[in-house]
Amino acid sequence: MQESVPRVHGQPIVRVDVDQTREWTSVQSVKKRFQAGLGTLSKAYPSTPRALAEPPAGSDLKPVMGDAGMPFLGNTLEALADPLGSAMARYDRFGPVSWSGSLNMNIVTLVGPEAIECAWMNRQKAFSSEDGWEPMIGPFFRRGIMLMDFDEHMHHRRILQQAFTRPRLNGYLDIMTPHIEKTLSNWQVGTAFPMYSRTKDLTLSLATEVFVGASLTEVEAHRLESAFEAAVRGGQALVRADVRDWTWARGLRGREDLQHYFRSEIAARRAGDGDDLFSVLCHSEDEDGNTFSDEDVVNHMIFVMMAAHDTSTIALSMLTYFLGRYPQWQDRLREESLALGKSTLDYDDIDSLPSLDLAFKETLRINAPVGMLFRKTIADTDILGHYVPKDTLVAIHPWASMLREEWWPNPTHWDPDRFAPDRREDKVHRFAWAPFGGGAHKCIGLYFGGMEVKSIMHQMLQRFEWSVPADYRLDLTYGTGPTPADGLPIDMRRRVSR
Repeated sequence: MQESVPRVHGQPIVRVDVDQTREWTSVQSVKKRFQAGLGTLSKAYPSTPRALAEPPAGSDLKPVMGDAGMPFLGNTLEALADPLGSAMARYDRFGPVSWSGSLNMNIVTLVGPEAIECAWMNRQKAFSSEDGWEPMIGPFFRRGIMLMDFDEHMHHRRILQQAFTRPRLNGYLDIMTPHIEKTLSNWQVGTAFPMYSRTKDLTLSLATEVFVGASLTEVEAHRLESAFEAAVRGGQALVRADVRDWTWARGLRGREDLQHYFRSEIAARRAGDGDDLFSVLCHSEDEDGNTFSDEDVVNHMIFVMMAAHDTSTIALSMLTYFLGRYPQWQDRLREESLALGKSTLDYDDIDSLPSLDLAFKETLRINAPVGMLFRKTIADTDILGHYVPKDTLVAIHPWASMLREEWWPNPTHWDPDRFAPDRREDKVHRFAWAPFGGGAHKCIGLYFGGMEVKSIMHQMLQRFEWSVPADYRLDLTYGTGPTPADGLPIDMRRRVSR
């Protein structure tokens, strides 16, 4: 069955805050609000291609071509309405390196493995991750590992890596497994089961238990989860100001609540010997004996919770969706899990489910959990021979890159066997498949994320069977990545043991 790539259908949904309330509205209605005052301006400022900046005289560099869009707004509405389609259209029009206007800024967009390699490998040290992410999520996740640069980043990464060694992952899985079993046992499955919503609940509670510890009371866990959710949503705000009870303001308060909790607990965690991530970070040290300060622990805890929770939620729910669309693959994965002869996975079992690994990789390709990543140039540089001046925001687009036919045959078709040993379509370029980023900032928790998703799916396959209604059309909104806007209703039932 040919499945069209998950796209925004009809009127995709974004969150907009209005006078201390939250309403769900479509990008189309947002456009209408602006069109009344800006309709004539858009005609007065046609989308005329021009250079971002002229290359230095005497250089062999080419200018980056693009367009500014409307005054101040630039191409923001277009990007909000369909971020994937917008990136694809700009690639077709301008090539792998293009620029556009957005909220009074110029943004250079990179599509394709060669272009994103330039930014991720950062051989001239011209790209700052900290400065790139600051306008997006800085106030909520500042000083997290992704928001650091160069020597400082590597110093922190060496210490943080001690929390993601194989023995540590084993310990986290031991904490996870009974929680997964209990949660799946209590799922009230049936018609229109909201898979994304239930997945989000599960991964958030797992993050709280595995990262913070089971010593939390139910009230404390709920308070932390609410604060965390507010901080994550803060980065998605349209109005980026500390105003009333709007999304940005709630995010700031959420960050403050998380800081207060983690700071208050550090002394006890340093004195103890817990296996949760919080306790591990309090004791981690690199080979030279370097450790984290109290504030380092707080900042890394807040960031890692966000990074692990959101990406796993998207990956697991979308993997479930595709397995519902392609029942032959669901059957293939179930047979593999049943043949293992174990109701739950140990860490050594993760590589014993090759079909699950193929399906997981293909889901990450076609619906990248992190669709865009950001950098800012801190010096004049070039990308594929195009001149990019200092202080330019750069958007790296692995989602669009993994859906281009230049690198992937039949790219919008969900086909896990493209990763099979006899095909390995991902080998066309080192960054053709890049859902975890690359270079020095490659996701430090990628093995944790794979372990979490596969452990849950292994149990789901043995407990449930599911399908997606034939007339269902996937609506995606955009948060940290492409996210089901309607809770992802699927038809799920418990299996009868055979």
